[in-house]
Amino acid sequence: MRDAADSRTSAAPAEPQPTRVVHLDKKPGVSYAFTPEGLELPVIDVTHPAFRLELSDAELGARTEEYRRQVAGFDRLPDLLRRPLLRVLLGRSRMGRALLDASGGFLGGLDTYRMKLGPDNLGPWANAADRRFVSALPPTAMRLRLQDMAHLLAEAIGPQLDRRPGARLSLFNIAGGPAVDSLNALILLHRSHSASLAARPITIEVLDQDEDGPAFGASALEALRAAGGALHGLQVRFSHVRYDWKHTETLEQTAADLHVAEGICAVSSEGGLFEYGSDDEIVSNLTAIRNATGEGTVVTGSVTRQTGARPGRHPLRLAVKPRSLEAFRALAARGGWIVDRAIERPASYNVRLIRG
Repeated sequence: MRDAADSRTSAAPAEPQPTRVVHLDKKPGVSYAFTPEGLELPVIDVTHPAFRLELSDAELGARTEEYRRQVAGFDRLPDLLRRPLLRVLLGRSRMGRALLDASGGFLGGLDTYRMKLGPDNLGPWANAADRRFVSALPPTAMRLRLQDMAHLLAEAIGPQLDRRPGARLSLFNIAGGPAVDSLNALILLHRSHSASLAARPITIEVLDQDEDGPAFGASALEALRAAGGALHGLQVRFSHVRYDWKHTETLEQTAADLHVAEGICAVSSEGGLFEYGSDDEIVSNLTAIRNATGEGTVVTGSVTRQTGARPGRHPLRLAVKPRSLEAFRALAARGGWIVDRAIERPASYNVRLIRG
């Protein structure tokens, strides 16, 4: 038999913990959670004044036109100059560098989340360049997109809570990273349907290839459920399933395991499937959702506008697939869905679908 000392020396060394960077300027009524890399970030709550964004159509139109003029200036530069100039302009911003590195691909869930925080909610890891960056139109449009998604979800789910007391509420989030739109839909519902929401099981199921975004989402949920948090008193289960939307059998099996068809279900994909997926991938996922869920299910998501605030030679183009609203309506119909609501924003249509 080995002695205690023997046992200790044979044990695998503990993995080093990330150095934590605490958010010092905490705001009353805001919850905070740590990312896997150790950054403490505010948990976005679209009902809180620190995050709520209110822009008139005139203000948004003026900012969109200004952004078009700025990007048009880059379009007139030779190709060999544009990217080096952007490196100089954005190189001091952590989020600007993340966007540059993602050019031609897509932003990770946590990078996207940080861009939605707004200039007044960044922590000590951010500098003046970061604050200027998140004040620009694209991050502002992301913040509006999040607000739209949360409200579209809550408006559709609320009446079902009243009609079906005790039924499980399942929120599926495709390529959702931290699933902040699902969390904010719950915050809105907790305000408007508190009694009926508290009396039922709730599941947030994130289907995403990323690990860090959902890990932060789980921590954010726990912070919101703590005493004084916006979701205090709710029983919510947060789960992450690795998902490639080319293989929809994972979605269908996950829904079957949770008996989703027997309860209330809403599916969302903010900045995900409808922006980056091919036509066939969108149709196959919508078909799978229709097959795996019950009556009353709604789907929300954002569609990159074909003629939005992104001119043709945008120097920071991501791998999005722009579409007209009419083209997306046709895709939705192929999958068995109808566009019930469409909110037009500078770069996207933020939509809600119901069964056709």
